[in-house]
Amino acid sequence: MLQRLLKLFGVYWLYEKWLLNSIKNGPIPKHVALILDGNRRWARSKGMAHTFGHRVGADVAEKVLEWCLDLKIQTVTLYVLSTENLKRSQEELSEILRLIKERAEKLVNDPRIHRNRVRVTVIGRRQLIPDDVRRALERLEETTKEYDNYFLNIAVAYGGRAEIVDAAKRIALKVKEGHLSVEDIDEKVIEANLYTFGIPNSDPDLIIRTSGEERISNFLLWQSAYSELVFLDIFWPEFRKIDLLRTIRTYQRRNRRFGV
Repeated sequence: MLQRLLKLFGVYWLYEKWLLNSIKNGPIPKHVALILDGNRRWARSKGMAHTFGHRVGADVAEKVLEWCLDLKIQTVTLYVLSTENLKRSQEELSEILRLIKERAEKLVNDPRIHRNRVRVTVIGRRQLIPDDVRRALERLEETTKEYDNYFLNIAVAYGGRAEIVDAAKRIALKVKEGHLSVEDIDEKVIEANLYTFGIPNSDPDLIIRTSGEERISNFLLWQSAYSELVFLDIFWPEFRKIDLLRTIRTYQRRNRRFGV
């Protein structure tokens, strides 16, 4: 409602500028993770097919990356496709996978990626996605592997429980082969076997979910132990820069004690 009024009176830019000024002297999260929820419901509200919602949502995701770079947010994680999403209709899943491949191929040559030296990492069970999509994502990883200024994590065929299961299997294999003793297993060992190992600031400071749902839906279960959660009552295709700025302002107002 507020956004509609701002646009109606032509002062959206003024509110955005005010928000930027209000957060610039506060702590900016080093890692922002986003659950991109509501593409289908937004499309239905417009009388359009699900595929239209996913395409507009992909456009918004690219804008969010640019906004985060402007704000000097070092690490961004996008929850693009969950393990549960793989059970959707073949028509919808095919469109989502086509979009992922298309945007991965686009990012390979995106000047913003190279100018800002953004390293892209794919997290998830990549063996579950088609070979052509996997190859496009891995080419993007290979192209950016030497970059170290900013970090973009794309969660595809990702599930937090699956990640922990896979980590447990890797640790069990090391124990079986005699490379690790049970007594040596601690939090650091588990973290070293997660998909996010080696990514700077792998634990998100801030997790944002759109669509009005207030749950994390199997996203970064280990890493989110002390993340600040912000739930927005808008669909992902409606997400605007002022929404990002407002969530950062909310983050700055919280007292992060980490259990102390």
